[in-house]
Amino acid sequence: MATMLEARGISKCFGGLKAVDSVDMGIEDGSIFGIIGPNGAGKTTFFNVCSGVYKPTSGSILFAGRDITGLPPESIARLGMARTFQNIKLFKYMTVLENVKIGFHIRTSTGVASAILHSRRYREDEDLAAEKGLDILTQVGLAGYKDTLASNLPYGLQRMVEIARALALDPKILLLDEPAAGMNPSETRDLSAFIKKLNARGYTIAVIEHDMKFVMGTCDRILVLNFGKKICEGSPEFVRNDAEVNEAYFGKGMRDGIAAGAGAAGGV
Repeated sequence: MATMLEARGISKCFGGLKAVDSVDMGIEDGSIFGIIGPNGAGKTTFFNVCSGVYKPTSGSILFAGRDITGLPPESIARLGMARTFQNIKLFKYMTVLENVKIGFHIRTSTGVASAILHSRRYREDEDLAAEKGLDILTQVGLAGYKDTLASNLPYGLQRMVEIARALALDPKILLLDEPAAGMNPSETRDLSAFIKKLNARGYTIAVIEHDMKFVMGTCDRILVLNFGKKICEGSPEFVRNDAEVNEAYFGKGMRDGIAAGAGAAGGV
């Protein structure tokens, strides 16, 4: 299977702090890939390097076989990489459909003057964005909320709308940064089912998440970071039973039985 997103020896330093240290990663086309690790492990920094928010100190990023190292985020987005962030960034006083329409702006050619004058090109772009936006909402089961203000939705649905907006980029890969943060167990289960549904429709997905039960039940393969270094990569079962992973989460003195019990309760 082809590799959609590849990191080769990625390091990122901030002054004397090495937040990411020589990390290799390969995400296969059509998979759901998880990135986990304790607080401060470098997960979001690594995501930011992959999506162009930060330039790596060393190493390279390949996207669908193309070297994108150092490209700005908007250029990477146009190539087909969509990204969500830890904090929800919806326009809360706009409708769900209006929020999704905004995601199409990077793909339209309307300039500022056309938007102000409501030119023919502007109207055509707006009509296309509305049509495609409703199509996305229908595909992901959110069409019934198209006229609802984003601020009136439950937290879990707001997260799903944010992901739907990212789909407006027609991405080859979708990067989700802690999508289950702040969700209750029911919302988390719904989100897992939602991500699997997107994956079944052909989207390659990478997820950073603290909720281990969510990651283990959603992802095909998992990368574990600790203090900026890659300490493990493999299937959920392989990662769950890795001694170095359990040590990173529970400490050296934690017995296997206790660690396994903690994992069943939502840890590794």
